[in-house]
Amino acid sequence: MPEGPSVRKFQLLTSPFVGQVVAKVGGSSQKLNVNDLNALRLQDSQAHGKNLYLAFVAAEAPFGPTTEEAVLQREAACEAHCPAQGQQGQAGAPHPHCQDEELQELQHSRSEAPEAAEGRGNWLRIHFGLFGSVRANEFSRANRANKRGDWKDPVPRLVLHFESGGFLVFYNCRMLWCSSPRADPASDILSVEFRRGRALHALCAPDPICYTLLDQRYFSGLGNIIKNEILYLARIHPLTPGSLLALSDLERLLDCAVQFSSEWLHNKLRGQGLHPQVYQKEQCPLGHPLMKGTFGPLGGFKRLTWWCPQCQPAV
Repeated sequence: MPEGPSVRKFQLLTSPFVGQVVAKVGGSSQKLNVNDLNALRLQDSQAHGKNLYLAFVAAEAPFGPTTEEAVLQREAACEAHCPAQGQQGQAGAPHPHCQDEELQELQHSRSEAPEAAEGRGNWLRIHFGLFGSVRANEFSRANRANKRGDWKDPVPRLVLHFESGGFLVFYNCRMLWCSSPRADPASDILSVEFRRGRALHALCAPDPICYTLLDQRYFSGLGNIIKNEILYLARIHPLTPGSLLALSDLERLLDCAVQFSSEWLHNKLRGQGLHPQVYQKEQCPLGHPLMKGTFGPLGGFKRLTWWCPQCQPAV
């Protein structure tokens, strides 16, 4: 499932089209009338956690600054008046997964992006499910034969052609209209507004630490890949109750979460792939055999977890 860094990259792919008018639409979406987007202007593009939000308005409507630009303008004005108070910031084709991992990821994606109608608004909410993606000015091509042996290119869910001549293509995603982005930047691990204090307080809960890390209320954008990798980097067993860990351990885990997510995003922007140390691996970097289990809260969604019993001993 595309996690926070991937969705941030998708947002950067769509941002050059902000201010442009849709000239032609296409796609196979059955839950969204793609023709509703025809002749509308893309007014804004935002990424929040695992969701991408695109705002559309009538083409003749006045085009003002995007939300991101407005925030930057406010911050610049604040710094101009208060120069001593600096602001601290943080800076392909799907690979096959084993069947149980696919099932758990799919179930979790449904829990994060319910299909319930939110009312017709001017924001299009896009959730990328298991293998969703966005391409700019190019279509995805088949890199392997399907089960029938056919080499068929993926079918886009939505295609937006703009008057400038460029186009955006959305694959394997779910889309619905909403009145505004449902987002809390304070919980987004890639946001400059991420609140470490609130996240640390959540990690102190007596629940297994691997459950808390996937709670999007406190760690928006953090998914199963990041979870596995940062627990290994912090040398914490995934089933350790957060209440048994020292504050220094939780601080280190939070540092790993922010740093790993930021580095993953930067690698994506440089066209470099992710090289996980434990996720879907047989051995850890030190050569120790890894263990794998499916964990999740009672009555909740279960997720596959990899860990090293030697590097991440049970508490």
